[in-house]
Amino acid sequence: MKAGVSVVICCHNSAKRLQETLAHLAAQDVPVGMLWEVIVVDNGSTDGTSDVALRTWPSSNSVPLRVVKEERRGLSCARRRGFEEARYEIISYVDDDNWLEPNWVRVAAEVMEKHASVGACGGQSEAVCEVAPPAWFDAQKGSYAVGAQAPKAGDVAWTRGFLWGAGLTVRREALAKLFDRGFCFALEDRSGRTLSSGGDSELCLALRLAGWRLYYEPEMRFKHFIPEGRLTWNYLRRLHRGFGRSKPVLELYRKAHLVEQRDEVFRKHWTWQVMRAVRSIIFEHGPTFGRFHLPSEGESEVLALESKIGRLIELLRLGGRLAELEEQIRSAKWRIKAGPSAMDGCLVSGYSLDSQQAVPTPVWN
Repeated sequence: MKAGVSVVICCHNSAKRLQETLAHLAAQDVPVGMLWEVIVVDNGSTDGTSDVALRTWPSSNSVPLRVVKEERRGLSCARRRGFEEARYEIISYVDDDNWLEPNWVRVAAEVMEKHASVGACGGQSEAVCEVAPPAWFDAQKGSYAVGAQAPKAGDVAWTRGFLWGAGLTVRREALAKLFDRGFCFALEDRSGRTLSSGGDSELCLALRLAGWRLYYEPEMRFKHFIPEGRLTWNYLRRLHRGFGRSKPVLELYRKAHLVEQRDEVFRKHWTWQVMRAVRSIIFEHGPTFGRFHLPSEGESEVLALESKIGRLIELLRLGGRLAELEEQIRSAKWRIKAGPSAMDGCLVSGYSLDSQQAVPTPVWN
């Protein structure tokens, strides 16, 4: 695979948003001779997204833009297709409303070149709102992938544990090893207007289990355009309901590196999980539940309850499949062996990616 950057934009009915995103991409300032490309993955659009992409990209720009179709709905499917189409070693996944700063491609390439053990990196964003944002927006901006992802540049694999899908930049080698060893997304992520989520976190947690590091680089900057329709309280509530629905699966990834204790088996039983979720909703959020359908603009307790309801809904939907997914993750060929790995000692706080400490070689199942 050639050294270079493939910028992948996954789209579903993105005709109105795509022009500004492509305009910022066309203005990238990259070193002479650096190879990069733009791939637009049209995920079942019906509004002419593909035509807009081809018309918008300047004919004078020497960087190629390709449009590929992915009829399987869902952001995870679109990301997989982008991986398959990418010609270069670094793949930068950009949303259709992400306006990249001119140095994005260059900085992304530099981070990956400098840190060979990094499987994915991400940056920080600034909101550009179509209308004046509501009073609660600043407190909830992280839900919109806005702001900084860590206090400073560095490894976030075992602190934050994930990076936003907006601007998520991955090493093709890391993805190839996952897919070649049988990794499949359990979460479909966004699909049309459905506010499911978590595919980006699932990918990051899988990379972590496979022995790769996650890196935050604040010099990777972009503006996140947020239309009026997404700046409503109802939309934010739906968003948190979607966050909650991703939690049962993501919890399996987060716990998969731990040694399983026999006396904890019952705690992982599906029935116990459902009972715990119901108990939390009733006893921890009882007063909030009583006024759940009343106006609640800005109440963080309502968002927390939405997340827990989403989690319960997903547990009920998964049923016995939850145990199957747990076993699949624990025994997966794409991850390092279960239990405390050789990586754990160098992933705790205090380890520096720039130190001379040797990186242990992952041992595959």
